[in-house]
Amino acid sequence: MMTHHNPVAHITHLNVQYAGQAVLSDFNWNIYPGENWVIGGKSGTGKTSLAKAIVGEEKATGEITFHFKEHSACPPRAYYVSNWYQFTNLEGDRNFYYQQRYNKFQKNDTLTVYADLIHFGQKNDLRYADAEPILHALGFENCKDTQLIELSSGEHKKLQLVQALWLNPQLLIIDEPFTGLDKQSRSNLLDLFNEISDKGTTLILITNDSQLPSCINRFAEIENGRLKVVEQAKDLSKDNVREKKPLPYFLQQEPETTSQNIVELKNVSVRYGDKVVLKNISWKVKAGEKWLLQGPNGSGKSTLLSLLNGDHPQAYASDIWLFGTKRGSGESIWDIKEKVGIISPEMHWYFDRNATVWHTVASGFYDSIGWFMEVKYEEKKRMEQLLDFFDLLPYKDQLLHTLPLGKQRLTLLARTIIKNPPLLILDEPCQGLDVAQTTHFNAVVDELCAHGNTLIYVGHYESQLPSCIEHKFILEKGEVLQEVTI
Repeated sequence: MMTHHNPVAHITHLNVQYAGQAVLSDFNWNIYPGENWVIGGKSGTGKTSLAKAIVGEEKATGEITFHFKEHSACPPRAYYVSNWYQFTNLEGDRNFYYQQRYNKFQKNDTLTVYADLIHFGQKNDLRYADAEPILHALGFENCKDTQLIELSSGEHKKLQLVQALWLNPQLLIIDEPFTGLDKQSRSNLLDLFNEISDKGTTLILITNDSQLPSCINRFAEIENGRLKVVEQAKDLSKDNVREKKPLPYFLQQEPETTSQNIVELKNVSVRYGDKVVLKNISWKVKAGEKWLLQGPNGSGKSTLLSLLNGDHPQAYASDIWLFGTKRGSGESIWDIKEKVGIISPEMHWYFDRNATVWHTVASGFYDSIGWFMEVKYEEKKRMEQLLDFFDLLPYKDQLLHTLPLGKQRLTLLARTIIKNPPLLILDEPCQGLDVAQTTHFNAVVDELCAHGNTLIYVGHYESQLPSCIEHKFILEKGEVLQEVTI
């Protein structure tokens, strides 16, 4: 190790508390020039808290000093890209409500991607021309005119990556860099990491991914609040494998449904002004079927889902049948929501930060985000069984947002199925989760769906999928590209 240099970052006696628990205690770490680190290991050990403490986004005691090079092309700063990005509108307001993504009259409330990049470039004295190859490498050029509010969570992650790589700071920390990326973008990202490392950036990647850039040469995890260095990636600890559990009795009952057809679309089109978002879509989903919905970013997947769960204003104007009833023939949006359980990264974003795990699951009885009423005895029993099935009972009084992301997502899944809805729509449910958490989540989905539920699962081409899926519906540019039985 090149100890004759000053470390890029020198961390001593760092202590971080999160949600009342000590996460890092008397934590020490020196990061030297020429080192590129992976921090991996079990979820919930404090990896994200460490990253945020280094850049000053998390309260901490102790000392962190940087020794940045004076004569370097890379800006002398530590920069952090979070796993789970929260953006604001132009007023700096974070409280978007979920359906706002479809209300086009509020269109000018957020910047476009291009405007956001220009703003970032001006603020950091960067040339836009230097961002273009990065946009291209991550397959993001076609999003330049998209409003920030219209981006999916995966696209938001790409935007953060573009900015970080363009900035090329002397210390770059990225939390779960490969989340939601397709194969080509991932491969290009590995090359980009090697390039910025050659230019003088020191990298810290928080990930348990096995595919890593070749510049990574140091590996560590956090154990009992301290740094534990290991020889190579395969020596990092892994989360425990989930043991199968019997499903709560109320979920072993086939959900009640009055029709054999859960969803029926006949030549449905959606347009905003001149822009056709969906074109002549016909699709029939029968009770008990398990479907995968796929398509590249911008193919119309989100719009299609918003038609199914009643959130979309144009849903009434089209030939759409849900649960055997034509849309607009008198049923309310709440009649539909009663029968549809939905989970998406965007819903997760907008979820009430003050909700405990218990409150979150209870709110599923009322189709509200975080809003809460007193639960009845029967409902309480259901919740306890469900939390036990999801291995969440020990966390029931913790605030949802303080749990590792995988457990947060399972909590939201519990909320989604507490009423045993006939139709489950899981939209990119594993966005932001690592391989182990994804395997765990999908195993739970397989167990849940063994009793006659109808499933629509939205997943990237590269994502791991539940094994119960039997049909595929693929969109491209708003049209049906393929419909197959697997």
